[in-house]
Amino acid sequence: MWDEPEEPPAELDLRVLRVAAAPLDPAGAALRLRLETTRGNIDAVLHPVEGGTGAVICVGGAMGGIDGPADNLYARLPGLLAPHGVTVLRMEYRHPNNLEECVLDVLAGCSFLRGIGASELALVGHSFGGAVVIKAGELHDAVTGIVSMSPQLHGTREVENLGKPLLLVHGMADTILDHEASEDIYRRALEPKRIVLFAEAGHSLIQAKDAIDALLSDWIPARLARTPMDGGREEHEIH
Repeated sequence: MWDEPEEPPAELDLRVLRVAAAPLDPAGAALRLRLETTRGNIDAVLHPVEGGTGAVICVGGAMGGIDGPADNLYARLPGLLAPHGVTVLRMEYRHPNNLEECVLDVLAGCSFLRGIGASELALVGHSFGGAVVIKAGELHDAVTGIVSMSPQLHGTREVENLGKPLLLVHGMADTILDHEASEDIYRRALEPKRIVLFAEAGHSLIQAKDAIDALLSDWIPARLARTPMDGGREEHEIH
């Protein structure tokens, strides 16, 4: 149990008061977390890796959830990133589909991870969450990379203020949020930025599952290590 002094909640302000943890498996490879905050409880699953200083926060779309797109990508990320010493935090929202509250949830996750020793953070979000992580990345100094997958436009109006490595991933067959949303965000964002489009992939990106695993397994550790980033626009066929 981790405690901080309690203070009354303020307008669009959130403080983590306590964190409760319980193992999800006998080996302790995953922990069920509850972050008690001044604006309510945030539930999450933590996949800790000892000795590393990099960590990733994953958030879902407008309905929330901790499994992610591309056939449960967020459940695979801990295994993909553990060899690089990267801890993964998969977060639920307190109030799904409320942009401001969900941004506060991600910032609370950043505060928690900094409190347990992470010095570099990457944020990964899908759909509605793609906008959430762009805004949260703008607001937290420890964030060194943002992955926005199939993002919505709402919440990205000030993406030019981000000033941090941004990776946009979108399916060109998306019928829920057209890939032009990512194209628009990419045009407005400043360097460093990269957009990767998959021709046959839909909103969930399941058709590009393997390619996305490979992409994030490389991109996230490099950003956490603050390695200079190659940018640009890419279109890929899925074989």
